[in-house]
This record gives sequence, C-alpha cells and structure tokens, in this order.
Amino acid sequence: MLSTTQKATANEFIAQELLETPQENEVVLDLGNIETQKNEEENVTTDKASENDEVEFELFKKLDQPVQKSEVKNIQQEDSLFGKILHSKITRTDVPSYLLEDELTFNFEKGAISKLHPWIGYKGNLQSLWIDDNYSTRYNNTESQIGTYGSFRNPNFKFQLTFNPIPTRGTNYLERVFSDAFIVNTSIPNHQIIAGYSRVNTGIEGGKSAYILPFVTRSQIARNYGNYRSLGVKVIGNYQYVDYNLFAGSGGRYIIHGFPGAEFNGWINFKPFGKKSEKYGKLVIGGGYNHGHNHTEYNIGSAYISYNHKRLWTNFEAAIANGSNGSTGPSENKSCGWAYTLGWKFNPHLQLIGRIDQFDPNRSQKHDLRREYTIGLNWFIKGQALKVVLNYVFCDNQSEKDSHRIILATQVLL
Repeated sequence: MLSTTQKATANEFIAQELLETPQENEVVLDLGNIETQKNEEENVTTDKASENDEVEFELFKKLDQPVQKSEVKNIQQEDSLFGKILHSKITRTDVPSYLLEDELTFNFEKGAISKLHPWIGYKGNLQSLWIDDNYSTRYNNTESQIGTYGSFRNPNFKFQLTFNPIPTRGTNYLERVFSDAFIVNTSIPNHQIIAGYSRVNTGIEGGKSAYILPFVTRSQIARNYGNYRSLGVKVIGNYQYVDYNLFAGSGGRYIIHGFPGAEFNGWINFKPFGKKSEKYGKLVIGGGYNHGHNHTEYNIGSAYISYNHKRLWTNFEAAIANGSNGSTGPSENKSCGWAYTLGWKFNPHLQLIGRIDQFDPNRSQKHDLRREYTIGLNWFIKGQALKVVLNYVFCDNQSEKDSHRIILATQVLL
C-alpha cells in the first residue's frame, strides 16, 4: 500500500533549506500521487483528489495498491520507529495521511477482512481572544478520534469506523460518539456507493474532512449549512470533465435521532481543462442543492469556483438558504453568505493563506452582517499527518462587538 525509497541522510528539521531542497535518498511515502521530477524541483505538490467527495475516501484507493518489491529492499530495517517517521517525506495535503500508516496496516490471509488500518487523530488549538478591553485565553480540543478503515475480502467493498471517545460538554455522549460508520462499494467504474453514517456534501468546505481544512475553523456558510453527518446512501461519480455527489437519507444529524424527516443533497462539478489541468491548472466550477426536513423544512443553494495551479490555490463559495440544518442545528431563518480564499505555497511544507468571509444570519433583518477576515500560516511538517497552523481572525460584526483572535493549532494523525 505504501512505497518507500532509501533512508534520508539528513534531518529535514535542521534548516529551512532542507524543507525547500529535495534530499538524496530520502524516504518517500507514496499516497497515490507520485510527484513528477519537475514538481520536486519547484517544491510544488499537485493534488489530485476530487473536489466534491469527502477526500478521505481517497484513502481506499491505496488499499488496492501493492507495495513495490523493488523499493521494499531499499528500506533500512535497523531504523527505529521514530527514525522512520522523522526521515519520511509526506507532502500531499489534499487527503489525510498517517505517520504510522505502514506500521499499522495489517494484511489477513483468511477471514472476511483482507486489510485493516487503525489510526488515532488529534486536533487542538490555543486561542487568545480580545473583545474591547477584555482578554481571555482558552484551549479547545477540536478533534480526538480513534478509527479504522479497511478492505473486505471482496476488494470492491471497503469500510470505515470512527469514534469520538472524549465527551462533548453539554451534549448527549451517544449522539457524538459515532463519527463515521459506513461501507463503500466500488464495483461500478468511476463510482463509489457509500451506505451508512457519513459526511454529507452540503457545500465544498462544509463537506470536507476536518483533517484537511486550510484554516482552524470553517467558513461561516460551512458551519451553518454543512459540517455534519447523516444516515443514508451516497453515490459519488468522478470523470475527466465532471464529478458529482448525490445523497438521500435522514434529516437527523445523529444516529440515535432516528428519521425526523428525509433529506436530499446533490452537487455537481465541471472541470473544463480535463487532462490539460497539469499544464493550465485545475479549474473547477460547481453548484449544489440541499433540501430536507428536521423540525423545519430547509432549502439551500450553493455555487463554487476554484483554481489551483502549482503554488497558487484560490476559491470562492457562496450559498443562500431558506432554513438550514448544519452543524449549528436547524434554523428557520432565511440567510446567505460567501467566502473567498487565496493561498500560496512557498514549498510543499509552508503555505500562506487568507480568507474574507461574510454571513447574513437573517435576510429579514438589517444591519446584522458578520464578517471574518483571516490570515493564516500552515506548516505541513509531514503533510496533514503532522502540521502546525497559526491564524489571526478579525470579526467585524454589525450587531455585536468586534473581536480579534490569534489561534495556534496542532494536528497529529498516527
């Protein structure tokens, strides 16, 4: 599943130049996207995951990839576990990756399961908040998860289970203990059929895995309209010029809530450059619609455009809603919002990023706009498996006091 080359001769943490210059004989973890020599020279990673599916599904593709025999012989077995982590090079940032993925991947010759990879994830942040003359500091345990994904004996069937072992204050523990519980079927070419409790793609950022977010927090439309899971069936199709995501299931947000109402969610992306995206960049133009019922009826329309070429990454997403049912709970309000993001990767490990984010929580009321201006610095020490994030956020609220936040976050995936 993972391919490696010879052991590195230098520690990439020693100096900045080691982050910017490919080292001879370094260990490389192949995450399904082998970088070209040109990209290595330019210190640019070209990410391949589809925009509209939760990109952690890309992990299942690696389950079908055998380890290259010619490269296995080059592994220096005497290296310690810490040494293997230290010397490894993970640069892909569009999918979650794991520091101990090779060591914790198990193959079984008998039984219903053929491959299994257990993992542990942690995200935490320290926030400094200023509102007028008031100052406070607090620590947030954003994500602490235990999970596993794998493949059944029939390679067309995969699965994922994820748990939140730490209770969330003020909530029923059984509501949030399950994070993912689904089965994936890949029998149809270019398609994935997901059945169970999984993330719903209401908006691009609202449907992304928490472990690949560019900022510590999601945009306001992603928080209010998306960032939830639901019980149902999802069909994901991915072709050269188009991909789509269709979901039908429960309007409830937790397994124990049962079926308070039905929900449909659809999203489609167009990729005009197709095969020429390596040359001209990756342009994606998409839109979606979300409709359902959970104590109230809700309808959300979304639009999205993004462009990614070498070091540059930028996107714009907008949405309008008559009622909503995102991670903040059901709402009857007519609302709308948008977010524009611009990022630049100096090299595969260091990214500067900024976002302008506006949300109108109630279009029937005036002077209640909420604007957030964020500047961030992402240090991908080992891709998404080990990273440090620094964000400054200025909140400009028409109906509330303005605030300033400085957020220092860490992420570790084992």
